[in-house]
Amino acid sequence: MKTIDQIQLILNRSECLYDFKAVNTALDRMATAITQQLKSTRPLVLCVMTGALITVGHLVTRLSFPLEIDYIHATRYRGTTRGGDLHWLVEPRQSLKDRTVLIVDDIMDGGLTLAAILDYCKQQQAQAVYSAVLVSKKRAREPGIKFEPDFVGLTTEDRYLFGFGLDYEEHLRNVPGIYAVSEDDGQA
Repeated sequence: MKTIDQIQLILNRSECLYDFKAVNTALDRMATAITQQLKSTRPLVLCVMTGALITVGHLVTRLSFPLEIDYIHATRYRGTTRGGDLHWLVEPRQSLKDRTVLIVDDIMDGGLTLAAILDYCKQQQAQAVYSAVLVSKKRAREPGIKFEPDFVGLTTEDRYLFGFGLDYEEHLRNVPGIYAVSEDDGQA
């Protein structure tokens, strides 16, 4: 576990890719597209915890149509900087059967977590399933992943990111922008 000083050093040496204003502009664009597509469907918005918490909070305040919010918690990282096996922690409380579902996640990286959640929603007999991510990395997806999210706020190169919900070893989610860890810190 890193000390406060070590985490502060990571922040100080990182590169701001998108500041708070740019993130808000991206959220505005996403909200416009989501509204056009889903405004008449009374969707169930599923927040993928913990990373999408901040994104969902900012995004749903921009959606001026009836919707419901719930959450799902599936993770591959478990406090580390490298993904592992998928772990299901919490399923939604509400039934997905015959619902339009909008899954909101923080990032599309390799795609395994989001693909598993999309598959789960389909198994639960959702009528339609859409996905939204704040950040999509420009990189090859994992084998078998043949989709891209329906709504994307920002795109980045394949670097280790944090801020606006994305974490660095469970820290720095609260940073008001999207930052890339310095290559000197070995997380490129």
